[in-house]
Amino acid sequence: MTAPAIPPRPPLAELQRKAEWMALLTLAVGLHALEAALPGLGPWFKPGLANVMTLLALYLMGPRAAFALVVARVALGAALIGTLFTPTFVMSLAGALAAGAVMLAAARLIPGIGPAGVSLLGALAHMLAQFVTVEALFIQQPAIYYLLPPLLLLAAVTGWINGALADYLLDALRARRHAPA
Repeated sequence: MTAPAIPPRPPLAELQRKAEWMALLTLAVGLHALEAALPGLGPWFKPGLANVMTLLALYLMGPRAAFALVVARVALGAALIGTLFTPTFVMSLAGALAAGAVMLAAARLIPGIGPAGVSLLGALAHMLAQFVTVEALFIQQPAIYYLLPPLLLLAAVTGWINGALADYLLDALRARRHAPA
């Protein structure tokens, strides 16, 4: 009987990339949990700080890593705070998937758009998806859409702020990568 073959060790660059993705995921889940503990600015509204990590993943690692981060962050964050498979989780996942898809599309299809613009569009998509989800699954009253304009305005502001923060962090991270050791 022969011993099973030991798979080859992955390249160091691959391990480093996975470690960086896990660090972004850990920060995103932590921010997700922190936001859950903060009082909201309105129904279904949080500032979306975890999306800063999604933007970092998008610009540093690409769309696949960013979208995986979105899904993993929502699932792990919900498991951590005890909302997995609740209406809150469904709303969060719908918003995160919409925001992630819009952010990836914007970054790819809109020439010259930066992290602030990508984040702003993602925040608007997140809010719209949450409203559609709530109206379709939980509150079948179109009157809830009266809340949409002020919440879209808040989403635009916080989306832009998160994008500006991500842009600042991207500059700092890129400068650090290229700095002499």
